[in-house]
Amino acid sequence: MSGSQPSVPSHEDSTEAGSGPDLQSFAVALRRLNGEFTRLVHDFAHAQGLHGTDAAALAAILDAEAPMTPGRLKEHLGLTSGAVTACLDRLERAGHVRRCRDAADRRVVHLYYEEDARAAARAHFGPLARATDRARAQLSEDDQRAALRFLTLLSSELQALPVRNP
Repeated sequence: MSGSQPSVPSHEDSTEAGSGPDLQSFAVALRRLNGEFTRLVHDFAHAQGLHGTDAAALAAILDAEAPMTPGRLKEHLGLTSGAVTACLDRLERAGHVRRCRDAADRRVVHLYYEEDARAAARAHFGPLARATDRARAQLSEDDQRAALRFLTLLSSELQALPVRNP
């Protein structure tokens, strides 16, 4: 997969004129993209001495619109409370996150990605950022907006799906 030029799924020919790529083409492209992201994330986790789940937790903490809590992280990752606690203990020991009690409600714990750890992640994922920028540069601004809109909508749709094994 890595190092070679990505091939565009050939299912586009099976669609009617003007209807765009079919669902199978999207499924293949998304699986391939997911595989490459997974490979890069696992490489980061291994380089940092972390589990794959730990790297997923870091991404959730980094991407959260508001400070992440252990409860929200549990829901996001679909883990038990004990598994989230073990994950956070590993991440805290490794210097990736810190837990801070909320000033207004001491029962609430917020999770923060440590700045030094962010720098390590930025360094590791720099090639991904550059690859993303090269791919973006091959698209018009309208196509970039459409791609971002699609990814945002798909993410929202996926977030709304129920988890079968909470």
